[in-house]
Formats: sequence, structure tokens, C-alpha cells
Amino acid sequence: MSEKKKEAAMGRRDFFKKAGLGAGAVGAAAVGLAADETKAAEPAKSGAGGRGYQETAHVKKYYELARF
Repeated sequence: MSEKKKEAAMGRRDFFKKAGLGAGAVGAAAVGLAADETKAAEPAKSGAGGRGYQETAHVKKYYELARF
């Protein structure tokens, strides 16, 4: 193989190596940003003592209509 072909082959190989590393870096950055957004999206807990699940009138109506 001539010297010119070796350089061209190595150029392609280097390109794909760098493209793979770049894709990995972008993926790591996306995971980092998603973790920050998840923390911000959590609702703040109220000082009402964590009332939790409440069976209101519309919930009771849903249960009534969903029965087989």
C-alpha cells in the first residue's frame, strides 16, 4: 500500500474515533442536564403534614364507573 493510501485510511479511522468520543461526550452532557431538570421538576412539599392520597368525589365517581 502506498504512503498516500495509508494516510487516507488513518484519516478515516481517526475521524470515526473522534466522532465516537464526541457522541459519548454529548450523551454524558445530556444525562447531566436531565438530572438537573429532574430536580427542578419535583413539586415542593407543603407544610400541611403530607396529606397524600385523598379520595375526593371525582375519584369516587371514577371508581364507580370503572367497576365491571
